[in-house]
Amino acid sequence: MDFLFLVKGLLIGLSITAPVGPIGMLTIQRTLTKGRIYGLVTGMGAATADGLYGCIAGFGLTFVSSFLVNQQSWLKLVGGVFLCYLGIKTFLSHAAKKAADGNASNLLLAYATTVFLTLTNPTTILSFVAVFAGLGLGAADNNYGSASLLVLGVFYGSALWWLLLTAG
Repeated sequence: MDFLFLVKGLLIGLSITAPVGPIGMLTIQRTLTKGRIYGLVTGMGAATADGLYGCIAGFGLTFVSSFLVNQQSWLKLVGGVFLCYLGIKTFLSHAAKKAADGNASNLLLAYATTVFLTLTNPTTILSFVAVFAGLGLGAADNNYGSASLLVLGVFYGSALWWLLLTAG
């Protein structure tokens, strides 16, 4: 029975991550200009943030989700300014003639910026809360093992999407 929570989480992670938005475009851009490893690391940053939001929704941490919803205007502003900065930087940069070497500091920066951008998107947390509530999965019936499998499935579903996107 617990295996179903992993499968449900996988489907939730895929369905929330698959629509191409700003993070998807950033991942595609980094994949094309810097190589597949940068794209995959960017996607894994988004998957990490999705996993964190899955924890919030799956374990029923309503005080965290309430705080994020109440602060969504600031989160939108900070995330939007950072996204504009990345857009201007991308627009002003020259196209790479070859894929960049994947040194650890650049990969860590790619990962960290994507985690930050995904976490500052209040639409993501609202999507998770809505899906979990709509499917009756909040706190996975107060069973932490089931909730953990659900969250793990969300991370795996999101990671699978980014793997498919960057490989394609």
